[in-house]
Amino acid sequence: MVRAAVLPAVGSPLEITDIDLPAPGPGQVRVRLAAAGVCHSDLSLTNGTMRVPVPAVLGHEGAGTVVSVGEGVASVAPGDEVVLNWAPSCGSCHPCSLGEVWLCVNALNGAASVYARTADGTELHPGLNVAAFAEETVVAENCLIPLPEGVPLTEAALLGCAVLTGYGAIHHSAKVREGETVAVFGAGGVGLATLQSARIAGAARIIAVDVSPEKEELARRAGATDFVVASETTAKDIRGLTGGQGTDVAVECVGRAVTIRTAWESTRRGGRTTVVGIGGKDQQVTFNALEIFHWGRTLAGCVYGNSDPATDVPVLAGHIRAGRLDLDAMVSERIALDGIPAAFDNMLAGKGGRALVVF
Repeated sequence: MVRAAVLPAVGSPLEITDIDLPAPGPGQVRVRLAAAGVCHSDLSLTNGTMRVPVPAVLGHEGAGTVVSVGEGVASVAPGDEVVLNWAPSCGSCHPCSLGEVWLCVNALNGAASVYARTADGTELHPGLNVAAFAEETVVAENCLIPLPEGVPLTEAALLGCAVLTGYGAIHHSAKVREGETVAVFGAGGVGLATLQSARIAGAARIIAVDVSPEKEELARRAGATDFVVASETTAKDIRGLTGGQGTDVAVECVGRAVTIRTAWESTRRGGRTTVVGIGGKDQQVTFNALEIFHWGRTLAGCVYGNSDPATDVPVLAGHIRAGRLDLDAMVSERIALDGIPAAFDNMLAGKGGRALVVF
């Protein structure tokens, strides 16, 4: 039996309880978690913005050590340190055939499986495939990325979602070039990773935007040159900081219609806006035909940073070893498993960066 955070039903509070985790079957691996990040996507699963089969063990951003492997597993062995990959690509669907592995149509098939049971026999699903809010988990082999040398295991959990998303938003989606100006909306875990990635890309000016003035210090540590407290005049404020032009790039990490619209308005004529925030179906963003023509801006969605974890994690490890990427600077608090509900409350209140569950 291992301790885990279980979502009994959509809209219900998490229950911290013991679960019965079976030995890994063919093609499966058992992992002892070192840490798991508390991501806004986990909150979106609890309130129904995103849907997965329930009851489920949530958590999709994690790292740990391989305990045992099932028949046929060849890429990892007991004792190996690994990062969890919650969206493994199948390699055979249409997006995968185009090299767009982040859009794999089969990536979340594993979330529908039954992977464990509670003490009373209730069947449990593995959240977004990997069920990282538990002391140990059992995942498919393709849900693991070997951790490169020189990366601390606990903080490596952040590579599994926040860092891949933020890095990919800058380098793969917006394709920020040296000397450009960038605005990042939202200074939570993904936003802080985006700020650091903009600095790595050589952006000349990096403007962080958040509703909470308390996040300025975190944002500046991550690379922000300016900080704007979100208001009705945010787009105007950003144009004022950029000589009236607006930024070359805006990255929206919130998932709200008003923030997406403001991010788009904050860019210059011909600017680029990348949306990584996950919003609900009720969040409608509107544009008129004339402004789309006149401004010549682009608006793009971005899934998992448009990243290929197998390729990008080693690149990120290089930035970590060189001191260009500071994972610890993204962590605002380290908590136990039973601290997750309070971390959700802080998220809703706009407080802090990334909460990290340390086992």
